[in-house]
Amino acid sequence: MEKLRVVVAKPLANEYVERIAHSDPRIDVVIEPDLLPPMRWPSDHEGDPAFSRTPEQEERFEALVDSADVLYGIPDTKAASLARTVRANPRLAWVQTMAAGGGSQVRAANLTDEELKRVIFTTSAGVHAGTLAEWALFGVLAGAKDLPLLLENKGRHHWPTSRWAMRAVSDMTVVVVGLGAIGRECVRRFAELGATVVGVNRSDKPVEHLSKLYLSGDIVEACQGADAIVNALPGAVGTEGLISREALQALKPGAILASVGRGICVDEPAMIEFLQSGQLSFAALDVTAVEPLPTESPLWDLPNVIISPHTAANSDKEDSRIADLFIENVKAFLDGGRLRNVVDTKLFY
Repeated sequence: MEKLRVVVAKPLANEYVERIAHSDPRIDVVIEPDLLPPMRWPSDHEGDPAFSRTPEQEERFEALVDSADVLYGIPDTKAASLARTVRANPRLAWVQTMAAGGGSQVRAANLTDEELKRVIFTTSAGVHAGTLAEWALFGVLAGAKDLPLLLENKGRHHWPTSRWAMRAVSDMTVVVVGLGAIGRECVRRFAELGATVVGVNRSDKPVEHLSKLYLSGDIVEACQGADAIVNALPGAVGTEGLISREALQALKPGAILASVGRGICVDEPAMIEFLQSGQLSFAALDVTAVEPLPTESPLWDLPNVIISPHTAANSDKEDSRIADLFIENVKAFLDGGRLRNVVDTKLFY
């Protein structure tokens, strides 16, 4: 029986290549490190942007990825490269993306319906849930505990003569929008701190620890009078701008926003306006509508905003966790079982 040919199309440490290669005798794992950019940090999926291939190396790289039954990673993490190899390689059966929101990368490739039916796409959803839930928690806590004021006072060497009351997460109602793996983990973490957690989701599938679940069309009602909102939405069909001006306006004055999903899911002009007016007292943003965030964006200069350059999901264990997820899916793929995190190629999440 011919072995399943798995081509690693992203930078990957040898220990994880070996772990995958030895996980099942029915697979053959192939990687050519000299054709891949060096990693700048652990679990760097894109690699050094300064890396370039010679024409001969590019020809070798395309031939390599075009020989795959399964691709581990999107070549060069580019939608155009994904589209090219899907069309050049009729034997390609499955692509494992590194991003939890890998569906948006598949969507950007503009594949035909036939191509989307022919190739299975899976994401790394769940791998990043813990780190992103921690960021959301950090963001809401930072707003609740007046981090901007504390930093301002520290910078001025100023000890106020009067104390003030900070907010407690345990007294808050927190709206989590998007209840995939990241959103569910956010719900759990906030509930464990005693918050009342309200969920907004495309489906009404029950989620543990929620006090109430609303469908996406009822997001304004869900936000009514809430103390904080967490964006955990994927960049999928129907999610762009879902956290709308009306939803943000419905929050309690002085509410906090933490964004760990996709930046396009928040009405950014409205968010900026409300941060300036005080309708939103604080925002912790790991994602923005345009990335990198343009230098002229008002968000850079707002004192009540903290910005992380889409890095809150990263951890030195990320590649290890994705490898384990992939190994689980390889066995399911070979045994005719059900794969985890298959992209819905109508909604792209």
